[in-house]
Amino acid sequence: MGKITGFMEYERIEEGYKPVAERLKNYKEFVIGLDDQQASTQAARCMDCGTPFCNSGCPVNNIIPDFNDMVFRDDWKNAIDTLHSTNNFPEFTGRICPAPCEAACTLNVNDEAVGIKSIEHAIIDRAWAEGWVKPRLAPHKTGKKVAVVGSGPAGMAAAQQLARVGHDVTLFEKNDRVGGLLRYGIPDFKMEKIHIDRRVEQMQAEGVTFRTGVMIGSLPKGSKVTNWAKETISPEQLQKDFDAVVLTGGAEQSRDLPVPGRDLDGVYFAMEFLPLQNKVNAGDKVKGQLRADGKHVIVIGGGDTGSDCVGTSNRHGAASVTQFELMPEPPVEENRPMTWPYWPIKLRTSSSHEEGCEREFAISTKALIGEKGKVTGLTTVRVEWKDGKMVEVAGSEQTLKADLVLLAMGFVSPVASVLDAFGIEKDNRGNAKAGTDFIGGYATNLPKVFAAGDIRRGQSLVVWAIREGRQAARSVDEFLMGYSDLPR
Repeated sequence: MGKITGFMEYERIEEGYKPVAERLKNYKEFVIGLDDQQASTQAARCMDCGTPFCNSGCPVNNIIPDFNDMVFRDDWKNAIDTLHSTNNFPEFTGRICPAPCEAACTLNVNDEAVGIKSIEHAIIDRAWAEGWVKPRLAPHKTGKKVAVVGSGPAGMAAAQQLARVGHDVTLFEKNDRVGGLLRYGIPDFKMEKIHIDRRVEQMQAEGVTFRTGVMIGSLPKGSKVTNWAKETISPEQLQKDFDAVVLTGGAEQSRDLPVPGRDLDGVYFAMEFLPLQNKVNAGDKVKGQLRADGKHVIVIGGGDTGSDCVGTSNRHGAASVTQFELMPEPPVEENRPMTWPYWPIKLRTSSSHEEGCEREFAISTKALIGEKGKVTGLTTVRVEWKDGKMVEVAGSEQTLKADLVLLAMGFVSPVASVLDAFGIEKDNRGNAKAGTDFIGGYATNLPKVFAAGDIRRGQSLVVWAIREGRQAARSVDEFLMGYSDLPR
């Protein structure tokens, strides 16, 4: 490694944030990335640990010690080449991945982990600034046509990999812009959409055709899933027109809250709320946008989607924001000997929480209360775990004021009607059933139809989506050509 004793000499350097008062005025990114010297110093902390657990902790198996060493030695060009060899879109992961690689870092056993995510962020931003990110054209065309359905990170990764080995790839998206959850789920203040747009331009130059506003199959009547499609194509037609089909849609079926008052006006899924602000930011005129201005907002769900609702509500000018979490408050510091190198359970405070939010743990919603059809509050009860079961705490019921309730309790499965339209066999969680074997991986029960990403594995991380898209691309290439040089 570049500096064998660096981990003993240098402290972890965190990326900075712009002041709260400044960043709440807009929807721009506010993270202040590491400069070249800070990144080099941070990379110097990477240990010569022998077994780099960070590699296996990272779902795309980024070659982390190598690009850390390159950054330390000021070899940024080779650093981005190394990073791109395993990760098609490090500007996505460098911004919104929770960094399981850092949890697995050997230094994290008894010290602060190397800031791998911040180094990755610095590498890709430097690469774009220097003009090093260029289209990679296939040396020859295969004459094979592949349809990729769903333009989130799994679909984009699969499409790019397949185009780079010479297949004619068409990427279908039901919404009006490319990006899937990256486009209409992740707020702009976490990741501005220029990062998606630049990759779309690169992929178009590589030969990928994008078709937005096209629904493959159908959604159930009254579905709350975002859908701005203007055209519908049947699965049968798709299978007829293409040599292979890769399904890479999301797990878009939101987990509901079956309590009295659920049908009151003012109670919405997070994914009814977040996409509209992103459309406004993109310059669209949105009639009847859901807004939190002057309202007492309660977000039910303590994960990242709930945090995104908190940040967006604060930018709207909410009177107050409270976030509920059913589970008890976790410890501030994890028990590292018990958890390392796996992802630990510990208290995580996001930048949105720091902007203004009350957090309530071990709390359950019993009912939603309203007047004249509109939500005005909710009834809650404290809960605790006894003998492996959640029980209510006697005498802990209370009523809280709420003008807007956002349900951010995760996603349970892909939209069943889409899989049903294809005739895809499902697993016991309602996901597309497809294995990940080295040979024939990601193939469904239908000939020449594959599935990858959240539609196959369920709700997961952007980095898992990229991994599955890349691996599915190799399986498709093998299916079409009998062999593949694509990395798995």
